[in-house]
Amino acid sequence: MGFSAPTTPPAASVASETHLEFDDNRLLIDLCGQFDRNLARIEHQTDARILRRGNHLTLIGEARARDRAAAVLEGLYARLVSGRPVGPADVEAALRGAQAPAGDQLEMFGATPPELRTLRKPVEPRTAAQKAYVEALLTHELAFGIGPAGTGKTYLAVAVGVSLFLAGEVERIVLSRPAVEAGERLGFLPGDMREKIDPYMQPLYDALNDFIPARQVQKLIEEKRIEIAPLAFMRGRTLAHAFVVLDEAQNATTMQMKMFLTRLGEGSRMVITGDRTQVDLPRGTASGLADAERILAGVPGVSFSYFTARDVVRHPLVARIIEAYGRDEATGG
Repeated sequence: MGFSAPTTPPAASVASETHLEFDDNRLLIDLCGQFDRNLARIEHQTDARILRRGNHLTLIGEARARDRAAAVLEGLYARLVSGRPVGPADVEAALRGAQAPAGDQLEMFGATPPELRTLRKPVEPRTAAQKAYVEALLTHELAFGIGPAGTGKTYLAVAVGVSLFLAGEVERIVLSRPAVEAGERLGFLPGDMREKIDPYMQPLYDALNDFIPARQVQKLIEEKRIEIAPLAFMRGRTLAHAFVVLDEAQNATTMQMKMFLTRLGEGSRMVITGDRTQVDLPRGTASGLADAERILAGVPGVSFSYFTARDVVRHPLVARIIEAYGRDEATGG
């Protein structure tokens, strides 16, 4: 692994210190981060004080805090040893993983998560739930990703699609969303139909541009090897040899969901992502996502992956916001 097991400190400090030794000083510098910012973040989140001396780190604090900090540091160092970088998002993911049940910790720290190759950068899951989701996308023809905003449902789905496209396993990528107004009316927006619809599709463009240079994205769109279109435009089509993503599926009606699911053609894979808590359909209109969960439960070849606030990979405050809203809804506030 490249670091030694925690050593036993002198008897006077057995109850309050854990010592870690790392073999590679260059990797230790990357682990600590610029101006030791990674260490500062781990200290803040675990309540363990971290002292650095040479290639040793000393953890001071309560046993639980030290164990959590040690797990995070060892996991991040193992990541560096394997040749993968450590950035702020990786530190946050490791901190969340150290809060997870023991089995999830072992899964995240003890095994290399699947890495997706794109033209811009490699992409990998950052939590145990994301890892299971990516594995489901790679092994199922129809996969659902359900959970709150910021958990990587759409981002990872597009990354898998780009990876399979570049590997020649699919011939095209089709990305879709329901064009449902959230307090605004499409008809009052300026421009032609394309200009009215594009703002709803922008998150899909953003994800693609993270993985493929913008100029190539535009060229592939012109060649119809990448298609980004509203859900309504899918009616009557058969999508063969394609990687197909329906985003914001909570805003599809039951009939729209059935229509979309039956577009699946030979050699294709389909991913449905959505957040049950952000339904923008008119009052009294059932969400097709909820109906699909109920109807397709247990159907062979269909997988369901679920995310919680613990899987949020945006700003840490986003996870706390989601949890606060969840508590408010649970108490009927």
